[in-house]
Amino acid sequence: MSHMTTQEEQFSQGAGETDRLVAGIATKLIERHVRLGTAESCTGGLLSSVLTDWTGSSVWYEGGAVVYSNSAKSRLIGVEKKLIESHGAVSGPVAESMARGVLEQLETQWALSTTGIAGPTGGSSEKPVGTIFVGIAQRQGSVLHTAHRRFHLVGDRSEIRRQTVLCALRSLWIELAELPPVTLSGEVAH
Repeated sequence: MSHMTTQEEQFSQGAGETDRLVAGIATKLIERHVRLGTAESCTGGLLSSVLTDWTGSSVWYEGGAVVYSNSAKSRLIGVEKKLIESHGAVSGPVAESMARGVLEQLETQWALSTTGIAGPTGGSSEKPVGTIFVGIAQRQGSVLHTAHRRFHLVGDRSEIRRQTVLCALRSLWIELAELPPVTLSGEVAH
């Protein structure tokens, strides 16, 4: 009789940090009966790929939007052109707006976004190559919370994109880990 290794067994056998983070995020989202959406610019779908590599991700991952150009950010997830003009596409306010926009479009309770300069060109003295912003949005009833984190990453384009995914997962994990699990009625589960 053959034995198939489950994801739980693979996880306990020393999975990498990315796998551990996705497993933890999945567990927290499932415990809370909520779903996640993503909006990606500099990662170009890499974040969605990492999330959907996990068997059963359709239980907690709704989907995502790759909005690489400024016009796509505006047209597809509602980032205001004035916001991009005043802060730049690579900024905290735009990262938050991207997360908020995809959360609203996909009607999820959580959303994660990435925007940044992966290089090797496109940087400036104010925002050098490796400048990354991760946006997070969370809806609790009628209240919408947003936040962002800024990172300065080092490496070639591919390394910066992979590191951005890891930074996004870590950021979401921190937000999820700080909240107690809730039941569908909104009461704290023990």
